[in-house]
Parts: sequence; C-alpha cells; structure tokens
Amino acid sequence: GPYDGPRPGGGLGGAGGKGYGKGPGVLRPRQLDRAKTCPFLLRVFHKIGAHHGVEAFAVRGKEPVDDELQVYTWPDVTLRELADLIKDVAPEARSRTAKLHFRLIYPDKTGKNVVTELGQVAAGKRGPDDDKPLSASKFQTGDLLDLAIHP
Repeated sequence: GPYDGPRPGGGLGGAGGKGYGKGPGVLRPRQLDRAKTCPFLLRVFHKIGAHHGVEAFAVRGKEPVDDELQVYTWPDVTLRELADLIKDVAPEARSRTAKLHFRLIYPDKTGKNVVTELGQVAAGKRGPDDDKPLSASKFQTGDLLDLAIHP
C-alpha cells in the first residue's frame, strides 16, 4: 500500500525508517516526545469538493497559496489531528457529513512531483485512517499535502 516500502529516490517513508521500535516479533510506533522535539512546517493546500491537480504544484514557489494552510506539527501527527486543526479554519470541514481526503505530494528522483493517497477522515465518525501518522507514509519534511474537503 501507500505506507510501505522505499520512497522513490531512496530512503524509507517517514523519519527515514526510524519511526518504529522493535519488540518481540512486532513493530510498534515509538513514542515521540513532542515537548522535546522541534515541530516542522507542514503546508496543506485545501480545496472544496475536489483535489488540486498535480500541475498546480509543478513549480516550487507557485503553489495555489490562496488555498494554503500552514501548520507546525510533528512527524507522528495523525490524519484525525490534522482534520481537527483544519476544522478550526475551514467551516466546510465542520459539517458532520464532511469527508477530508488527504494526498501527499512529493518530488520523485527526477524532481517531478507525484501524488500518493494518504487516507480519508470523516468529520462525524471515526474511521480506519484516523490514527494513521504522517510518519507511516512516504512523507519527508518539505513535502506538501493536498486536501479535498467534501462537505
């Protein structure tokens, strides 16, 4: 799935493969101390009813800034936590029937942006993607998120 394997251009998803501690035959997320870990800037581009096309992100510095939300967060942030932050600034995301669909945008080894599905969060009820941390995807600091809000 989108949360497995190497990232094009080298390296593993998330924190370079450092996000998991080994237990007796089981992989489990390692606790991140947010009080001692410096957050990073996450750029989230939202659109009502649909995603942006990948061409909107073709040139660095010419992204659709009118649709941009800037969030300081940590690698272990979950899609539910991001959705809750977005509800604070996007009224359309507050509807009980709203669905927030997240995509990751990152450059491949040639420098061309590619899109990977991250997951979906329903505003009114819990779902299977709610507890997915960003670090479980191919995300690296500097990558972008594209968010479609379906009211």
